[in-house]
Amino acid sequence: MTEPTGKELGKKTAAAMALDHLQPGMAVGLGSGSTADWFVRLLGARMREGGLDIACTATSKRTEMLAREEGIALRPLDDFDRLDLTVDGADEIDPRLDLIKGGGACHLIEKIVASASDTLIVIADDSKLVPVLGAFPLPVEIATLGWQTTIRRIAEVTGDVRLVRRGGDEPVLTDEGNFVIDCHMDRIENAAALAAGLNAVPGVVEHGLFLGMASRALIGAADGTAREVLPVS
Repeated sequence: MTEPTGKELGKKTAAAMALDHLQPGMAVGLGSGSTADWFVRLLGARMREGGLDIACTATSKRTEMLAREEGIALRPLDDFDRLDLTVDGADEIDPRLDLIKGGGACHLIEKIVASASDTLIVIADDSKLVPVLGAFPLPVEIATLGWQTTIRRIAEVTGDVRLVRRGGDEPVLTDEGNFVIDCHMDRIENAAALAAGLNAVPGVVEHGLFLGMASRALIGAADGTAREVLPVS
């Protein structure tokens, strides 16, 4: 593989830093997305070297496929009472380490896995750091039954311009067989109130606001350095 540069180097460097948080015997959730892909590749190399014995579960079919290619044995989430740690990426990270996730349409399982974990570590390149959430469209996973009605109810909560995410001519289906819409709001002034409003809409399966879940972020830069960011209270 060609050695990465720019943002990709930042992603790889953040992923490499996350390896330092693993200990033998841990139960670990493997996140989804381009930065999480780097973590899975590096983890596979570390495990093949024989220096790390951990149990893993994946947050998407894509991550599952990559993990198996890297020789990482996976177990279903329900095999674990709790996970010690999940390492995952994000589309936006604010100073409180509140997140927008779901650019890869995996946020339902990502949130289930993160909520089952004692610690959530976010890995990203420094372009994902923002002063306030919202420039990245907020993904919302919705049931296919009555989906246009659900979208109208969501609009009452968000007041946004909505885009049904499509793969060609058809709406994108998640791994669980639901649709994803992207809410364009530019700036989310009150993420907690928005999350509560979306949670109250029948037909909403899950949204991409991950609030108060991450304990730290490992941020990589294009120069190959990485740093740890803790939440600002």
